[in-house]
Amino acid sequence: MEYVLSTNHLCKEYRHFKALNNLSMHVPKGAIYGLVGKNGAGKTTVIRLICGLQKPTSGNYTLYGTQNTDKRILEVQRRIGAVVETPSIYLDMTAADNLKEQYRILGLPSFADIPELLKLVGLENTGKKKAKNFSLGMRQRLGIALALAGSPDMLMLDEPINGLDPQGIIEIRELILKLNRERQITVIISSHILDELSRLATHYGFIDNGTMLKEITAKEVETNCRKCTQVTVTETSVLAYVLDIMNFEYDILSDTQANVYGDIPISVLVLALEKENCQVLSMHELDESLESYYINLIGGSHNE
Repeated sequence: MEYVLSTNHLCKEYRHFKALNNLSMHVPKGAIYGLVGKNGAGKTTVIRLICGLQKPTSGNYTLYGTQNTDKRILEVQRRIGAVVETPSIYLDMTAADNLKEQYRILGLPSFADIPELLKLVGLENTGKKKAKNFSLGMRQRLGIALALAGSPDMLMLDEPINGLDPQGIIEIRELILKLNRERQITVIISSHILDELSRLATHYGFIDNGTMLKEITAKEVETNCRKCTQVTVTETSVLAYVLDIMNFEYDILSDTQANVYGDIPISVLVLALEKENCQVLSMHELDESLESYYINLIGGSHNE
C-alpha cells in the first residue's frame, strides 16, 4: 500500500508536557483518514507538525517520500492545504478578496480560477458580502477554499464541523467527499464527533494521550461494529447446523453461546431449532457503534 504520510515514533514535548508520545501513523494515498481522539489527545499537534508549523522533539515523518529532515521538505509541504483550529480569514474582506490575498501569499500568478474555487465550495453567490457577515459554515467553507489555493494533493482539517448547525455539517461533509472523489485529494480530519466522521472516513487512527492506540480501516470497523445477536442455546453444534442451512454468518463462542450477524427471523430460527431438539435460552442484540468501539479501545488502553 502506498502511504503519502507516515510518522515514526513522533514525539513533541512542551516543557514538562508530552503532547505526542512515540506516535506512528500511516495515511494511504486517496484516503479520508479520521484522526480520532478527545480534546487534548494530540490531534492538533500532529497536524501542526506535518504542516511544518512546529518541529518534533524526536522521531520523524515521511511526506510523499521525503523525510522531514530533508531540506526539500518545505517544498513538499506546499502540497498540503490545511485549516488548523479556526480558519485564518480576513473578516472585513469578501470571499473573493480573501482568496486573492492567499494567492498573493503563495505567489500564484493569476486569479483566473478563483471563481471556479468559490463555486466548488458553494460561495460563488456571496458577491460583496464580507466574511464577518458569513455563517460559521460559510466561514469554514471559505477556510477550505483558502486551503485549496495552489491545488494541494492533501487537505488537513482540524475539527472542521465544530460549532456548525446541521445544515453546515452536511455542506462540509459533501464538500469533503467531493474533493476526495472528484479531485482525488487525500484528506486527514481530526475530530471527536464520531457519528459524523463515520459517514466520511475510509481509515481511522485512534489517538489518546499523544499515543496511537490503533489504526484500522472503515471496513474493519464496520465488521467489528456490525449488528450482532448473541444467542444462548442448549447446544451450539445444532445452532451452527441450522444457521448454515439458513445461510447466516456466525461465531461460536462456547458450547452454548454464539454471535449471529445480520437481521435474524427469530420465530423461524426458534422453530427450526425446536425441530432439532435444541432450545433457545436467551437472545440479545449487540449493536456497537464507532463511538462505543472507541470508548472500549480507550478503556482497554487505560486498563492495561
